[in-house]
Amino acid sequence: MTRVADQHGNVVGATVLEVQPNAVTALRTVERDGYAAIQLGAGDPKHAKKPQQGQLSKANAKAGAVLREFRTDESLELGSEMTVDVFAPGDIVNVTATSKGRGFAGTIKRHHFAQGPRSHGGMNVREPGSIGAQRPQRVVKGRRMAGRLGGDRTTVKHLEVLDVLPDQHLLVIRGAVPGIRGAQVVVTASPRHAAAPKKGDE
Repeated sequence: MTRVADQHGNVVGATVLEVQPNAVTALRTVERDGYAAIQLGAGDPKHAKKPQQGQLSKANAKAGAVLREFRTDESLELGSEMTVDVFAPGDIVNVTATSKGRGFAGTIKRHHFAQGPRSHGGMNVREPGSIGAQRPQRVVKGRRMAGRLGGDRTTVKHLEVLDVLPDQHLLVIRGAVPGIRGAQVVVTASPRHAAAPKKGDE
């Protein structure tokens, strides 16, 4: 993360994402597939698997190591590129990625349990406490207990785009996004704010 000044002069925390050009590698139509969508590819196609390389060569795509599909009604040409300039400052986006893995964690860190008393003979400071009643003599499913924390597909919603640098393929987003440095992220327009008019628009 870094910090930048927004349009009002306030210094805010921001995350800088590198968004290389994505190629349209496949088209889904309602007549053939039952739904409308496009498949985008990112990354050097030489790192794609052999079956995917055949698909990319047919589409004449210049990127496609990672493939993702998005529902849309827009008509795009096969093999065309989509760059970071599809976003503009002020847009509201959702960012999806795999969150950082924290390893095996207890209930306090994993589920925000309260700690026990630390004085007057308190011995259950970080223990989970009771995990069930005498009946039905088993632990019910879904009981919050210790276990692996993180490493899950996570979406952070309603983040504001602060700046777009097309020449450097950079996207500056307000706030933090999930994942480690260098992780692959998916940035999509927030559906809740997609139809909302911007300030100053009539």
